[in-house]
Amino acid sequence: METNGSRNSLTVFHNATIVTMDSDRRVFRNGGIVIERDRIKCIGQSPQILSQFSSVADEIVDLHSQILLPGFVNTHVHTSQQLGRGIADDVDLVTWLHDRIWPYESNMTEEDSYISTLLCGIELIHSGVTCFAEAGGQHVSGMARAVEKLGLRACLTKSIMDCGDGLPPSWADQTADVCIQSQKQLYKMHNNTADGRIRVWFGIRQIMNSTDRLLIETRDAAKDLETGIHMHVAEIPYENEVVKGTRSVERGTVTFLDRIEFLRSNLLAAHTVWVDDTEIGFLARAGVKVSHCPAAAMRMLGFAPVREMLQSGITVSLGTDGAPSNNRMSMVDEMYLASLINKGREVHANGTTDPTALPAETVLTMATINGAKTVLWDDEIGSLEVGKKADLVVIDPNSWSMVPTHDSISSLVYSMRTENIVSVMCNGEWIMKDKKIVNVDEREVIALAKDASAELLIRARISIPNRMNFI
Repeated sequence: METNGSRNSLTVFHNATIVTMDSDRRVFRNGGIVIERDRIKCIGQSPQILSQFSSVADEIVDLHSQILLPGFVNTHVHTSQQLGRGIADDVDLVTWLHDRIWPYESNMTEEDSYISTLLCGIELIHSGVTCFAEAGGQHVSGMARAVEKLGLRACLTKSIMDCGDGLPPSWADQTADVCIQSQKQLYKMHNNTADGRIRVWFGIRQIMNSTDRLLIETRDAAKDLETGIHMHVAEIPYENEVVKGTRSVERGTVTFLDRIEFLRSNLLAAHTVWVDDTEIGFLARAGVKVSHCPAAAMRMLGFAPVREMLQSGITVSLGTDGAPSNNRMSMVDEMYLASLINKGREVHANGTTDPTALPAETVLTMATINGAKTVLWDDEIGSLEVGKKADLVVIDPNSWSMVPTHDSISSLVYSMRTENIVSVMCNGEWIMKDKKIVNVDEREVIALAKDASAELLIRARISIPNRMNFI
């Protein structure tokens, strides 16, 4: 794709299959789109677009029948955990958290977080992501610096805990007051920075590390600042049992959060695997958004009732989680897994099955417009529509992995590989062009990440046992 970038005031793309993901789910077989600075000015059939804009365009780009999609929105990813890829494979959850993740995170520096987010961001961009929701780390300023440099869009969140067993000593003295004030300060420092690409949300790591006061004051502070809350919710059965025992409720986390009016439309509930029909009703009534992370769920958590949540009207999107719980930060992989896992969940011992569970168009919706709704940004991103931000992905279907393409939507979910993603634009600027990351040197980041990760594991005293007889 020959283009000098998107800094020109008016750029016309034509001869593309444009999958808009708008409310009518329009697909233009020979489509054209006009980008003016950072927004979509016009979209339609190529002949009409060329006729109207070719004489005034600063640049005209022939996409040669490639596919244009809205940028994917990854609604649950720990960018600070990228340096920990592989440190917690094939271990139980308690070992994963207490012996690997918490020592790792508590020994990170801001520079580590910056490098980790750069590395994670490169992988996200290669998989077509233009916006992500940070699931929680310790150094939001490092994340923000990386996001600004990469050109991505993000909702950044600090991992917040004010109680719980097994916390590292440096975290054990965090009070609810300290937690709330630190997040308000981060909001003041970073919200709406990087040309408006960064928003700061409030974070709750999980209910077992949160006092009631922290939950309630987080709820109120987020409402006052008109921002979101990102929280891991109902991940494992043990969590629900602890909540039933300590909070005196009949079910678990969602039931307790409903009781204290924490369930609201600005809550992003990550994973949400262990909920029953009554609790799904609570989530739906409050307008809570859910991030489904299929690979991470299958690794440690279980089958989330995604179909039931969607049928109840809950906005369900897709996330990758962090590198120690899902070594691949690829939304392309998550789309494929989401459909297959939820089809597999419908296979029963009596032989009944439902291959229509989570069809391709539903999965693509989860990765795009539902992702935008989840991060409360659907007025500007998530679909290709006039007036929205120019966040888009160019996909080349003309390779062995996608040929032949009889159904574009089906092929995008079931056949596409990361290798098919050619270029990525965010906010009207190319952040990857012709498979090359634009704003950072990938090799340099990889070298920095190797050194930083090795040093971090030494500081954290994390030793990964060899499982082969190396000599």
